[in-house]
Amino acid sequence: MNNFELYVPTKLVFGEGEIKKLTDLVPKGKKVLMLYGGGSIKKNGVYDQVTEALSSHKVVEFSGIEANPQYQTLLKALEIIKNENIGFLLAVGGGSVIDGTKFLSSAVLYEGDTPWDILANRIRTYEGLPFGTVLTLPATGSEMNSGAVVSRKETQEKLTMGGPGLFPQFSICDPTVIRSLPQRQLANGVADAYTHVMEQYMTYPANAFLQDRISEGILQTLIEVAPKVLTDPNDYVAASNFMWSCTMALNSYIQKGVPTDWSVHMIAHELTAHYGIDHARTLAIILPSAYTKKFDQKKEKLAQYAERVFNIQTGTVEEKAKVAIQKTEEFFHSLGIKTKLSDYTDNYQGFGDTVAENLKAHGMVKLGEHRDITPEVAAEIVEMAY
Repeated sequence: MNNFELYVPTKLVFGEGEIKKLTDLVPKGKKVLMLYGGGSIKKNGVYDQVTEALSSHKVVEFSGIEANPQYQTLLKALEIIKNENIGFLLAVGGGSVIDGTKFLSSAVLYEGDTPWDILANRIRTYEGLPFGTVLTLPATGSEMNSGAVVSRKETQEKLTMGGPGLFPQFSICDPTVIRSLPQRQLANGVADAYTHVMEQYMTYPANAFLQDRISEGILQTLIEVAPKVLTDPNDYVAASNFMWSCTMALNSYIQKGVPTDWSVHMIAHELTAHYGIDHARTLAIILPSAYTKKFDQKKEKLAQYAERVFNIQTGTVEEKAKVAIQKTEEFFHSLGIKTKLSDYTDNYQGFGDTVAENLKAHGMVKLGEHRDITPEVAAEIVEMAY
């Protein structure tokens, strides 16, 4: 196991009816900017619960944060924060709203030329404007980590940011919120969380026994509860295990002491930026091809995954590893998620070269746990996913 440091200061408040605790969690005496997306929270009752809990606070609202939060939209919110002397941010939504809020937390204190520098120059944030979250869509784990992704439509970019100053002070996770979510979003949430685990687990053996077992437990739980969640989102047992699995998939615990990959995400971001395909679905497109391309480096871990998650006990290491990739793709299909780029667009020829160019422009020239996925290799992975 590798040396590591672990710092996760977010207070997680989990369970049905816990939104009412906002009253005490949000600091008194600070003007609050409440950020949310397209208005679904006004249909599912979350908005009413939040506003009731904050009835004694001074609150300004900002709506319209998109899936894959857009830089230009966030600049409008940044102006409000400065003009209204906002002292606390509250994200009410899924990963996109929370990621956008993290960007704002950093941007309001940034003293450089333009806030986009934070993303373009990968500037880590050590201090941000305090914020909390009310999670409405389990998927990204953004409610308990310090990372974020922001898109810029005019340049077709989707870039990451992070730093120890971007942990939410608290996050409220009420599993009943998934009852109003469409199946597409639920399926995306499962696939997103599943791939988050795989990016931290599917590398090579590192003698981190507990991290492996926790990762495998999250994967098995997602496989078990996915059909229940998709069939009956009112099933509280399934919903609560789904939500907690999504949080645990990306809250730092399983990545410590082990090598991590993240090439699937970096390549997949290019598909979302260019085609507008749902983030989770771009992950499902890229992952099987990425593992096939890097089969020799990953086969030992793939075989372990086959044995422990899918109970494949016969065959050689190579045979088990191949079955593992097949079973993973079948799992995505069981969610109703297609795994070829040609399933989403007819305009895919030559896109591998575009991805290579974009990765070079972003300085992402050595991806993967071995730092051996060059832009040219990434292009081959994309082409394998056509």
